[in-house]
Amino acid sequence: MPSVPDKSCQSCGRRIAWRKKWERDWDSVRYCSKSCRANKPGESDRALESAILTLLHERHAGASICPSEAARRIDADGWSSLMEPARRAARRLVDRGQVVITQNGTPVDPSTATGPIRIRMA
Repeated sequence: MPSVPDKSCQSCGRRIAWRKKWERDWDSVRYCSKSCRANKPGESDRALESAILTLLHERHAGASICPSEAARRIDADGWSSLMEPARRAARRLVDRGQVVITQNGTPVDPSTATGPIRIRMA
């Protein structure tokens, strides 16, 4: 495999694995899958990113939040359906260097983290 820079999906925020078939157009690859290409970030995704940053700014330095807090801020009744979009929003913010995703207080790779996560400022 040639030496290629790491790239993150613009929809889910996960690391995009280089594939031989993308060799000629690697620079234009933006999404990791057809599903992500079909579910491009929209207004609700930007609202979740904003809610995450707002919640973190309201807390003291070093404090963390759960993605469910951002989901509840957007929709208090239907927040559970926003959990995966909130996790995707957090991964996109990690890619931009704004936040860190942790488990048990330790930063983790957002592309491979499973289970409960916390989000804190970078």
